[in-house]
Amino acid sequence: MEVFVNKTDYTKYLIICLLIGGFFYVFSMNKKVNTLEKTVTDMKNTVLGDSSTKKDDNQNNKEGKTTVDIEAIKNAFNKAYIKFGSADNKLVALEISDPSCPYCNIAGGKNNELNIKSGAFKLVEDGGTYIAPAVELKKLLDQGKISFALIYMNGHNAGEMGMKALYCAYDAGKFWEANDLLMSAEGYTLINEKVRNSKEASGELSKFLSSAVDENTMKECLDSGKFDQRLIDDQKLAVSLGVRGTPSFFINDINYGGAYNYADMQSTVDKILSN
Repeated sequence: MEVFVNKTDYTKYLIICLLIGGFFYVFSMNKKVNTLEKTVTDMKNTVLGDSSTKKDDNQNNKEGKTTVDIEAIKNAFNKAYIKFGSADNKLVALEISDPSCPYCNIAGGKNNELNIKSGAFKLVEDGGTYIAPAVELKKLLDQGKISFALIYMNGHNAGEMGMKALYCAYDAGKFWEANDLLMSAEGYTLINEKVRNSKEASGELSKFLSSAVDENTMKECLDSGKFDQRLIDDQKLAVSLGVRGTPSFFINDINYGGAYNYADMQSTVDKILSN
């Protein structure tokens, strides 16, 4: 038995099918675009924080920076354990950091491998455009132009022992030597994959830092528990300044929340130092 389909009806049927198929294609593409946009936004917020939220804190601040009272900065500097210089200096720089935090290491500029893998944070020395702020602030400190303090805040859940080691190294007058080791690729891996927050790993951490601080001195300091409360005190300080994540840098009263390129800070630094 043969079935005959009217040519006009067939054409209408075909057009309807095409319209329905087109609708679902456009819907699918829009969904993919929205998902991609959200992913990119999430990546940006992970690196530099949610700038839209920060703009709400200060409507005049169009670059996502915020400001705090300068007296609060001086007070935090004075209360910080690791500090160099005086709160009365023309420029006081604070770094809120966690040795286990990937973006803190990126901002530290000592872990070239991590900076390269991050893509957007490839260092100038490796052919990129990123200038690590921690390195540049250290240069200014060495030149006697600024005061500097490092304050701990839990930013990656594995940096407690690493930070205690930095307190111990500061006591021994070897902070920068120990800091450079911990901020290296090897140090970053050790902190995040082996030591983490385990007090039982004090020996391994002390051995790794032995070129900066005597191994026995470091282990004794780590095992003593003398800096357990200091970790808590530092985090309270960070919260009092409105810090929500690591890294976070203060150039006097201006906060740069995230792994900012130093190029974005330099005009502020130059302006303060020139006054």
